Amino acid sequence: MKKIIFTLFLFIGITAQAQTKKKFDKPTIVEASCGECQFGMKGKSCDLALRIDGKSYFVDGTTIHDHGDAHSEKGFCNAVRKASVTGEIVNDRFKATSFTLIDDKK
Repeated sequence: MKKIIFTLFLFIGITAQAQTKKKFDKPTIVEASCGECQFGMKGKSCDLALRIDGKSYFVDGTTIHDHGDAHSEKGFCNAVRKASVTGEIVNDRFKATSFTLIDDKK
């Protein structure tokens, strides 16, 4: 009986961890770019992604094309940019509620 209870708790813990959500209610500065071109993520085409604490996530709620020409000099396929975001990580994807590029004029 103890083995069954242990297995059940282990399964619940693994399941809960796999569906972990991490919220970003306050604007957070992250790196943003093309997941495939700049972050080495596997995908079918150029897709917007961001990197938080060294881990990359594809973005839902905005697209790579919503922020200018992805293939221009400072476009996401050629450069890693900074963005201020809110949202949450759900099932290894970032669900954006806001996404604002930070102007990096120099």
